[in-house]
Order: sequence, then C-alpha cells, then structure tokens
Amino acid sequence: MNNSISLDYQINRLGFWCVIIALATTVVSFVLPLDAPEAYNAEHADRIAWLNAHRGAFIAGWVNQIIAMFTLSGVLFAIAWKVRIKNPLRALLAAMVILMSVVAFIIPKFMAIWTIPLLAETAASGAVGAEMSDSLLLLLNVSIPFSLYTSFDYLGFWLYAVFAVLVMAPLYGDSTSSKVSSLLLGAFGVIYQAMLIALLVGAIGATEINTYFMSIAGLLIIVVIAMAFNFKAAMASSADQR
Repeated sequence: MNNSISLDYQINRLGFWCVIIALATTVVSFVLPLDAPEAYNAEHADRIAWLNAHRGAFIAGWVNQIIAMFTLSGVLFAIAWKVRIKNPLRALLAAMVILMSVVAFIIPKFMAIWTIPLLAETAASGAVGAEMSDSLLLLLNVSIPFSLYTSFDYLGFWLYAVFAVLVMAPLYGDSTSSKVSSLLLGAFGVIYQAMLIALLVGAIGATEINTYFMSIAGLLIIVVIAMAFNFKAAMASSADQR
C-alpha cells in the first residue's frame, strides 16, 4: 500500500471515529449539566452555591464538551482533506480555520473546568481574592450570550461558518452523503454570517442570541451523520487499493 493511500485511509478512519464519538458526546450532553438551572435568570449567589454543590458534574459536563469539540473539529478536518482534490487552496485555508477554531473553543472550555470552579469556591469562602473571584464569575458566566466567556464560543462557531463557506462547493460530489453535507454546510455558513450581520446592526436582540445562533448550529449534527457514510465508503475504497 503506497503512502498516499495509507494517509487517505487513516484520515477517513479518523473522521469516521470522530463522528461516532461526537454523536456519543452529544447524547451525554443532554445528561450532564453545563450551568445552574435557569442560569440566565439565576441570582448570582444562587449560581455560586450551585457551582460549589455540583462541582464534579459541572466539570464532567465541560470535559464532555471538550471531547465533543475536538471530535467535531476532527470531522471537519477530514472534510477539508476530502476537498483537497478539487480545490487544494480552499482545503488548506479550511484546515487553518479549523485549527484556529480549536484555539477559540479550548480557551473558554478549559476555563470552565479549571477557573470557574476555583472562582466559585473562593467567592463562597470569603478568602483572600473573594471579591475578585466574584467579579470574574460575572464576566465568565457560561449562560449569558454576551459574556466574555461565551464570546470565545461564538468566535469558534463563526470560524466553523467560515470553514463551511470554504468547503461547501468543492465538497459537492456524486454521493448522496457529500451532496447533503455540502448543502447543509453551505446553509449553515451563509445563514450564520447573515445572522451575525443582523446582530451587529441590532436586528437580533442580545437575549435572543442563543435561540438564533445555536439553533442553526444544529445543522452540523446532520452533517456529521451524513459524513459517517462518506468516510466509511472512502475507507472501503482505500482498502480495495491495497
């Protein structure tokens, strides 16, 4: 088996297993909490108390999010590899965008498992640094769509949307899975950019950000499922050329 076929097989296998893990973490995310109940409207003191009482579950929920982010990015990276044949420049740019999105996503998620629990503990104990911790918890509220914390998350999704615009045309191919993935990625990328413009001009209110932006992000789940069939077929094709 020559090196090019070997690499192609490995990347498609990576994409396929990333699909499996990404879907599994999506299911787990419905079980593990990411913040206090009604966190958007919760009193700050109640949120601190909840974070201290459910520290383990909170950290587990965000560790699951980190795994979900890495595996979804793995799926998108494998898509970038696929489009290299039709448009190498777009494939290279798309891969670079995905790498930047991982940086944008990992910063807030690492703060969720490292910084936020320690801030909540310090704020509740009244120890040295409690006042600073209290203020930082307000800035790093994971449920307020315009907090410093969530700004990194939405930056990551915006980079996903840029990626989608780059790959939507060259991804379109003969197979049903590539056509579905191409069309859905195109819809996600274009609609996300349009909603960002609408937000910047004031057409979308701050309290509506989650509803608009996260609902359209759900298209990525369908893309992931469709690409599972594409990766599996590509693996079989590469194996036949051994």
